[in-house]
Amino acid sequence: MHTILVLGSGGREHALAWKIAQSSTLRKLYIAPGNPGTGTIGENVNIAVNDFKKIKEFIIENNIDICVVGPEDPLVNGIHDYLLNDKRIENLTVIGPKKEGAQLEGSKDYSKEFMKRHKIPTAKYKTFSVKELNEGLKYLEKIKAPYVLKADGLAAGKGVLILNDLDEAKEELKQMLKHAKFGSASSSVVIEEFLSGIEVSVFVITDGKNYKILPEAKDYKRIGEGDKGLNTGGMGAISPVPFANELFMEKVKDRIIKPTVRGLHKDGIEYQGFIFFGLINVKGEPYVIEYNVRMGDPETEVVMLRLKSDLLDLFEGIATNTLSEKDVLLDPRSAAAIMLVSGGYPNSYQKGKEITGIENVKDSIVFHSGTKFTSSLLSNGGRVLAVSSYGKDPIDAVQRSLTSIKKINFSKMYYRKDIGFDL
Repeated sequence: MHTILVLGSGGREHALAWKIAQSSTLRKLYIAPGNPGTGTIGENVNIAVNDFKKIKEFIIENNIDICVVGPEDPLVNGIHDYLLNDKRIENLTVIGPKKEGAQLEGSKDYSKEFMKRHKIPTAKYKTFSVKELNEGLKYLEKIKAPYVLKADGLAAGKGVLILNDLDEAKEELKQMLKHAKFGSASSSVVIEEFLSGIEVSVFVITDGKNYKILPEAKDYKRIGEGDKGLNTGGMGAISPVPFANELFMEKVKDRIIKPTVRGLHKDGIEYQGFIFFGLINVKGEPYVIEYNVRMGDPETEVVMLRLKSDLLDLFEGIATNTLSEKDVLLDPRSAAAIMLVSGGYPNSYQKGKEITGIENVKDSIVFHSGTKFTSSLLSNGGRVLAVSSYGKDPIDAVQRSLTSIKKINFSKMYYRKDIGFDL
């Protein structure tokens, strides 16, 4: 029997906790800091995800045997290494890579170098620091529009710019390098060729040698219908993805997943946890846009619905080096998640709006993303709730979520009604 601590407070962590709570081998589930949704299926603990000292004390006091790290920030900051440095908890299993492995997400340049080294298909690129600004400007003149500029470090999902105009691209490069547009994240900038195609998120769980492929998903990043407007943290997701058929997934496995896991092993990088492959399908050929070292949000809110296997059984496989013997079973149904966001998001928005009607939703699962509870349930972020549903196909699942959303309300609530429109 397992005592589990999940770190994080968003929709991803609510979905992970929801799945863990269904396990027959669960003794006790804690979520730090959690949210009002996770508080209904486990016990929330008021500790911030980067308060490593308090997290460690809590793990020792409560005999936690598996710690699941939801967000990227603590992983990039080295929480895995920090926890395992203490002899008292050397038997703890941390789901999430050590600091070096987390660089696959923490540094765009590191991940591109890794892909180059292990011959993993990705867009051509060059990296420039502030001292190399002039070379960067010249490089932009040599390549074709659109221009893709990526802050090297973590920028909360906002550090990627795609620009059609050369002068604008040059100006943005100056803003990023000279004027720290994304803070220290843009102290160096990766410029890469633009790949035209359709995106898909593929997830694996790995012990660093073996891996299991989880359900794939497609998320919808833009705020506006028809994928127009500003980029957000994600407005919805569907799974399965129709074009990710057997042939495409064989290519993904052979050209991307296997060389990545082999590459980690070859480079001596200890890695246990999730790898999220942000892929693009260019005329039937998969390329890596980016790696993430944790599950995606809102993809987790559909992936967990479609994972039929016991998630704790997979974590146990990592703990006992038996992952290769575990089975990943998928629910044959489709799943869709639609995000309800605050009016104004992703620009400035107001928090503290009262949310009503969740208790009337019977045919969908409501995951909390940015909520808090005082005397009533209130909005507490840009992305507030994810409404996830099963369906006979992705569009049917979307329709079910849309029907459920009609029962929920908060002031200036906004959502996209066209998730899955491009299928």
